[in-house]
Amino acid sequence: MDRCRAAAPNLVDQYFEVARPKSIWVADITYVPTAEGWLYLAAVMDLCTRKIVGWSLKGTLGAEIALEAFDRAVALENPAEDVIHHSDRGVQYSCLEYQRRLWDRGMMCSMSRKGNCYDNAVMESFFHTLKVERATWEKYRTRHEAAADLNLWIGVW
Repeated sequence: MDRCRAAAPNLVDQYFEVARPKSIWVADITYVPTAEGWLYLAAVMDLCTRKIVGWSLKGTLGAEIALEAFDRAVALENPAEDVIHHSDRGVQYSCLEYQRRLWDRGMMCSMSRKGNCYDNAVMESFFHTLKVERATWEKYRTRHEAAADLNLWIGVW
């Protein structure tokens, strides 16, 4: 899964005001510290509703975490074709398997410009809120403990 394609064009271009749900999804990955080591969180957000429509928590940072979050979003939301899927240029999103999933769903791939976190500011803002409200105050002993807490928090967010 380490083979990648070239970065896709930035179709969102920092235009974050969307009138129709299921028209643009944004995705990214962050990490949360635990006494056992990092717990990684991949999330997919509907840009219109700001709802997290899919997420995955894992102790490893491979393409599987992004694929699982995407698959969960598709299963829960069943989007129509022509959804724009925006992410950064990370290997998890540019790998051939992830790109194949987008293609199979008829989604258009959009990627941030190199090194520009503002191109995915809404997702970065969500991660900031999560870290301030949960990860800063909770000192998780285990990844399992962190995952249980974050699953609950994201589910009601």
